Amino acid sequence: MKKITLILSLLTALTGCHTLDLNPLSEASTGTFYSNQTELELAVNDLYRLAFWGNDNELFSDNEWHRGQLTNAVIGGTMNADDANVQTFWLNGYKAIARANSFLANKDKASSNTPAAVLLKLEAEMRLIRAYQYARLVAHFGDVPLLLSPVTLEESYGITRTGKDEILAFVFKELDFAAANLPVSYGASETQRLTKGAALAIKARTALYAGNWQLAKEAADAVIQSGAYALHGSYSQLFLKAGETSRELIVSIARDEKQQVFNGSGYVLDNISRNAGGFGAQLPTRDMVDAYECTDGKLISESTLYDPKAPFKNRDPRLTATVVEFNTQWLGYNYTPHPDSLLVFSSKENKKVSNKDNRAVAAFASFTGFLWKKGIDQTWPDRRVEDNDAIIVRYAEILLTYAEAKIELGEVDATVLDAINQVRARAYGVAADQVTGYPAVKMASAAVLRDVLRRERRVEFPREGLRYMDLIRWKLAEKILTKPVIGLPDPAAQNRAKWPFPGVTPIDSDGIADYSGFGTDVKVLAQRSFDKTRQYLWPIPAVERRVNTGITQNAGY
Repeated sequence: MKKITLILSLLTALTGCHTLDLNPLSEASTGTFYSNQTELELAVNDLYRLAFWGNDNELFSDNEWHRGQLTNAVIGGTMNADDANVQTFWLNGYKAIARANSFLANKDKASSNTPAAVLLKLEAEMRLIRAYQYARLVAHFGDVPLLLSPVTLEESYGITRTGKDEILAFVFKELDFAAANLPVSYGASETQRLTKGAALAIKARTALYAGNWQLAKEAADAVIQSGAYALHGSYSQLFLKAGETSRELIVSIARDEKQQVFNGSGYVLDNISRNAGGFGAQLPTRDMVDAYECTDGKLISESTLYDPKAPFKNRDPRLTATVVEFNTQWLGYNYTPHPDSLLVFSSKENKKVSNKDNRAVAAFASFTGFLWKKGIDQTWPDRRVEDNDAIIVRYAEILLTYAEAKIELGEVDATVLDAINQVRARAYGVAADQVTGYPAVKMASAAVLRDVLRRERRVEFPREGLRYMDLIRWKLAEKILTKPVIGLPDPAAQNRAKWPFPGVTPIDSDGIADYSGFGTDVKVLAQRSFDKTRQYLWPIPAVERRVNTGITQNAGY
């Protein structure tokens, strides 16, 4: 097959080339395919892949940093039209759109042998998937080409960008169709298929990102009122195998060990400790750790409960569910990056061993001092495979979406407090009405609740790919993604009397930590940079515009 550099042309002209990871279709084409129910289902199933569903990379935010990569085009301010992440994002979006368009144009070929109810459900799935792709594209690129049917190679040269508002109107209409024609739930064997709740949840997120508060509120409320979803009992277990069938999950994508997806062993090694055989390279940031409130509901810069020498004590329980606490057993070894802890006890080996999680012993141990705990299974060091299902949308997000939309509408009432408190109370293992068991949010002004809501989103969703778009839509990227990444001083420079932190970090109302007063007691690992004049939108990939100059570029690229 001749390679064509114009991605849109390739994907729209050759949409018959459907493949499945495990069951590739043989010689499929639009001339012979889509002829029966099995082929229609194969086409839909092919789009239940993480490449078409993943949320944003956490490394694009202030929550995570990679010792080996140091920076990336987003936090380094170097994004351009030839960036690989930009091209891949665009390519995957339009690949899914092209396949959906091909399906929708040809599905009626199977109408004679496929029950009408099945055909309608599959159509609703495809229209939801296509709408979701457009929602992601406009959130990142703004105006993009709107393709609603397969086009020929010649037609593709005349493609231009369609206004974001027009595309969003189309997206919401399609999601309404999907919500009206998808089931509330499936049988036990199809728990991860798209549902009515999925359509409404994606509508709620899309409207929230677009600043359409009324629509976001209504869609989120519809999910809440459906009664189909509930918060998982344990925050930490939700992100492990035990949580894969939870009622909290609205959209999740299966990952199977045999397929070795999501970067396989390299991803595992980057995320587990050096004592456990990993690299300890993909790390939580100090910014994120400092964002967790104390158990009195106050920021560490305001609470008398906070002790910088015992930073995990008296904190929101989600902190120790997300980040490995110092001096606790983790993956078979006591975890401590303290520069004097040259030996640690291993429960796995039942003896003291050299502490490779200490940079005085292993030079490349965690530079921030922190390791991820959230979503990391105890079997990772042995299996070297990350196969937890990927969570795309869950019920906690819907509750906080509802609360945020109501706050922005000026409709602060008891339902706003209840939505936030349900999420917050779950972290403490109590019901929302048990107000003595957790720091319940009380009635306050919209401005105060807005700050609370934004902090709640940050500590509820680390590593779930939501933080980057929150910074973009709140217009905080220009303030936060220009701050340095902070780590521990080199072991020889560490003041033992100030371990692990030299003092209380000042944090402003936007949740921005200020480390400038700590001097050499902290170390700048990398300098973030964000150009507010252009980076709130991504550039249109250069490969598209080299072939079709009718596709205009975003400002500044």
